[in-house]
Amino acid sequence: METKTKLTSHDYIEREEKYGAHNYHPLPVVLERGEGIYMWDVDGKRYFDFLSAYSAVNQGHCHPKIVNAMVEQAMKLTLTSRAFFNNVLGEFEQYITSYFGYDKVLPMNTGAEADETALKLCRKWAYMKKGIAENQAKIIVCDGNFHGRTITIVSMSNDPESYGGYGPFTPGFIRIPYNDINALAKELEDPTVAGFILEPIQGEAGVFVPDEGYLKQAYELCKKNNVLFIADEVQTGIARTGKLLACDHEEVRPDILILGKAVSGGVMPVSCVLADDDIMLCIKPGEHGSTFGGNPVACKVAIAALQVVKDEKLAENANRLGEIFRSEMRSFDSPMIELVRGKGLLNAIVIKNMNGKTAWDVCLAMRDRGVLAKPTHGNIIRFAPPLVINEEQLREAIGLIKQAFEDIRNS
Repeated sequence: METKTKLTSHDYIEREEKYGAHNYHPLPVVLERGEGIYMWDVDGKRYFDFLSAYSAVNQGHCHPKIVNAMVEQAMKLTLTSRAFFNNVLGEFEQYITSYFGYDKVLPMNTGAEADETALKLCRKWAYMKKGIAENQAKIIVCDGNFHGRTITIVSMSNDPESYGGYGPFTPGFIRIPYNDINALAKELEDPTVAGFILEPIQGEAGVFVPDEGYLKQAYELCKKNNVLFIADEVQTGIARTGKLLACDHEEVRPDILILGKAVSGGVMPVSCVLADDDIMLCIKPGEHGSTFGGNPVACKVAIAALQVVKDEKLAENANRLGEIFRSEMRSFDSPMIELVRGKGLLNAIVIKNMNGKTAWDVCLAMRDRGVLAKPTHGNIIRFAPPLVINEEQLREAIGLIKQAFEDIRNS
């Protein structure tokens, strides 16, 4: 009988390189299994996950309550499209609107789709309610933003890696510096401005936390000028920063709230846009939609995932453990650490290159020690473990991270 040859990590990587598009540069580790805060590679080595699939796995890998909700619904009904009613969508809509305190929700699948939905909704509101002339509405965006990869979204970007080679671009956006309230105030004087979209903390930019009070001031300026304040909480939402939403730190209630990633606990693509009736009902039947948006499995998964956040007090855990992480890393003496910043369990370390060693090398050293994280913008490492991590586990992982820095220093 012929025995099947076991594939090595190199084999798996080579296969992806051969058959897949080269639009990612993954850390060289091949993962096979996940549970809670841990992942295991194909050789059985265990790692602390300190990326959480870019904050999609806040509830931990394969949370049994979320997986069970998915399996139970998948055995009954998976997809009807929105051509018909089903018995689950309304349950989800009632649950999530109550959970976040809005009149209406529009469910989609990915974060980028939710951002696109919010942009369309803002423009519809501008023409129907604010009275801006057709095709004249402008939306203010921020330098350093990352809202997704669609043509319209990269039209908002100032990152050449995001927009380079993809023009012509969608018009109608005004870009200003992030965390600059005066720049926002100036642009809001334009009566054709309909909305201001931002990340309450810029994740992909390297966990750039704005000055205290910036969100509140920005919101109040938008209210004063009859402009919609649109918060992209796809990465910062669902307890990641130590509150249910990052906007909650300044008691700001966005006019349009964009959610994704951890809405499903990383089990499947689920995103949504929340707004009150005055805004949401500007979109009429047939004007926007998605075949898979609000499918029965996604609805049951999202309800379970959001319930886990409440039941397990993940926001409180993130707030407490985030303080410990930043304190430990700020007091650690390493010539490669330039700055430690973040909020809750969304943190970053800005790396200084040393003897030719970069943030990528630090991530490789951490991988070897059993912690997985990934650089962003070359010299910044994001640290975002699942929010189910406890203090003992966090301190163990911090010890391994410190050892990785020492490995680089001694190499």
